[in-house]
Amino acid sequence: MAEELALDDATVGNGSAAGSGASGPPRVPAAFPALAAAVVCHSDPARFLLLYRLLWRLQADRRLLEVASDADVVRANLMAKSVRRDAHKMTAFVRFKELKGGPAGGRRRFVAWFEPDHHIVARVAPFFQRRFTDMDWLIATPKGSAAWDGRTLTLDGTPCRKPDLADDADELWRTYYASIFNPARLKVKAMQAEMPKKYWRNLPEATLIPGLIARAEPSLQAMAVRGASEPLPYHRRIQERAARLPRPEPPPAGTLAALRQEASACTRCPLHQRATQTVCGEGPDRADLMVVGEQPGDREDLAGRPFVGPAGQVFDEALAAAGIDRAGLYLTNAVKHFKYEPRGKRRIHQRPNADEVQHCRFWLAREVELVRPKLVVAMGATALFALTGMRSKLEAMRGTPMAMADGRALFVTVHPSYLLRIPDAGKRAEAVARFHEDISVAGRLAAAM
Repeated sequence: MAEELALDDATVGNGSAAGSGASGPPRVPAAFPALAAAVVCHSDPARFLLLYRLLWRLQADRRLLEVASDADVVRANLMAKSVRRDAHKMTAFVRFKELKGGPAGGRRRFVAWFEPDHHIVARVAPFFQRRFTDMDWLIATPKGSAAWDGRTLTLDGTPCRKPDLADDADELWRTYYASIFNPARLKVKAMQAEMPKKYWRNLPEATLIPGLIARAEPSLQAMAVRGASEPLPYHRRIQERAARLPRPEPPPAGTLAALRQEASACTRCPLHQRATQTVCGEGPDRADLMVVGEQPGDREDLAGRPFVGPAGQVFDEALAAAGIDRAGLYLTNAVKHFKYEPRGKRRIHQRPNADEVQHCRFWLAREVELVRPKLVVAMGATALFALTGMRSKLEAMRGTPMAMADGRALFVTVHPSYLLRIPDAGKRAEAVARFHEDISVAGRLAAAM
């Protein structure tokens, strides 16, 4: 259930003028909206009355929220803390299960069940949208649901019933949890504080906890008999277990799969130190049309796939307008790691410099060599520089195919992120239409080659 706090003249009534004699909407300190946004998610039916009372009182005393001993302030802060904790537990204990039998070649579909204490589904859903943007998912709860289909985040306040979510992944969770359980460092109260019992019934690994606790003391005694008062360090235990697991066959040399595996450990420039992962290209092993962008964005960095963020959606719309199937393209970027500047909780995109692009040309050249496209589309100046070493003005080369090595051609256009930055709606519409035409021309050129 997504609930909002609506506070206008009609709601506040005469309270908006309390202590001031002024009319019009109430004025509150900067801390109140954030506090109210958390409290309104609490399950206490009296939360709206509390917020209304605080709003009224704040008109007479703007510093009320600084009074730590005030009963209303204390109660509101405790409610907000409880909501924030519940939201944190949701991000930690949601377990997605994959649904089988989806459309051939379509996105993978997942479903999860969670039982929150408060009305936090709408509050937490954007976190899952950012973190799992590359898959379709549904989170069902007794207080409503949230769903993501790659384009739209849908919230529904209708209470859900718990579905049957047992699958093969449950055993993997149990195996993983048993392997990291350390009896020498067991603190039952601390463990239950971080993983309260009320969440156990929906966590497959929780079925092991009573037995692991019961066997903790005998395990320590056995270790003492062996002359080891402490178990092996965590990383050594993981390494030893990993060594005993069957190792998958490496991908054949000279394939895109082998290239992706090699690039996943890339340290050619400092960008790998802060990025979540290497984002390699995506598409068939052989493609007539290859599209090269600048670098992964925030969502691409988390998903490990190119063109799945806002710019990717603009690009998808251009493909749809041109009648081009994305699955038939090879999509990649000039730079394989996300370069950004942290700003609070956000990661702000930064343009890669010439040295970083130069280091990544090693991977891009090998992709071109393996995919063997007939036409390569460079979207943006960074892609153009990575493919040709040229620093020409983009507009001077845009829309005209140029010869490259091995009989392939190069076609230059803007990067779709540029379209998102145009402030004027009219100019943006013109630029989008031209971009759509560029992509359509590129598709026709590739088909004719």
